[in-house]
Amino acid sequence: MIFTLVLLIGLFFSPIAGLMAFLITYHEYQRHYADKQQPLRIALEAAFFTFVFFMIVSAVMGLFLTRIY
Repeated sequence: MIFTLVLLIGLFFSPIAGLMAFLITYHEYQRHYADKQQPLRIALEAAFFTFVFFMIVSAVMGLFLTRIY
């Protein structure tokens, strides 16, 4: 029950974190590159890894809280 709840919370907040990482990274890197493809690729990578990181953290927290309770 707790694991499912934590994963649902992670599924809600991880895309938001990924979107914020994309927006911040793209905004910063577009100033440094004349070509717009390079900052877009870098920002998409940052968004993907941020999403994966927060999902993994959510899963680990869910497993940890399940063992405590």
